[in-house]
Amino acid sequence: MKALVIYSHPCPESYNAALRDTVVGSLESTGYEVRLLDLYAMGFDPVMSAEERRRYHEQGINEEPVDAHLDHLFWCDTLVFVYPTWWFGLPAMLKGWLERVFIPHRTFRVPTATETMEGKLKHVSKIAVITTCGATWWLSKVIGEPGRKTLLRGIRALCAPGCKTLYMAHYKMDTSTPESRRTYLGKVQKRLASF
Repeated sequence: MKALVIYSHPCPESYNAALRDTVVGSLESTGYEVRLLDLYAMGFDPVMSAEERRRYHEQGINEEPVDAHLDHLFWCDTLVFVYPTWWFGLPAMLKGWLERVFIPHRTFRVPTATETMEGKLKHVSKIAVITTCGATWWLSKVIGEPGRKTLLRGIRALCAPGCKTLYMAHYKMDTSTPESRRTYLGKVQKRLASF
């Protein structure tokens, strides 16, 4: 079992860093080989350049700017995203990573007049999302949880049929307590151990 953990938070002292460490530790303790992509720490540039966009559909050439990330993506069978939900969605850093790394021809077949889109990540059989939300559960549902949909519907569509998913969120993060944060860490550890 091989898990790629994609982590996105700018502050090394954040609660999300504790989530990241809990995720990695839980996966490793259950036998996963884990690779961690800490997007901020590695200085990932989430901005697609004009030249990169012009070559976005050119097979092979479009891989060059993100080839190391593609190697990680095709190494794993499990994707785990750890990030804060900001404005009900993905942080710009993580959204930029998706836009630059999930490229045509390598991760999906571009739909045509006669063919539908086809995912090329059939080796990925599990996707987990571990996040924090400032809003309540209710308000998050009313807004529609766009970050959750992007990952567990959009990215999942590229993966193995029947790809298993897990979504966990600590709601009302802005008014959380040390106890609620400890409890959530324990829940994350327990759920990932059985994922």
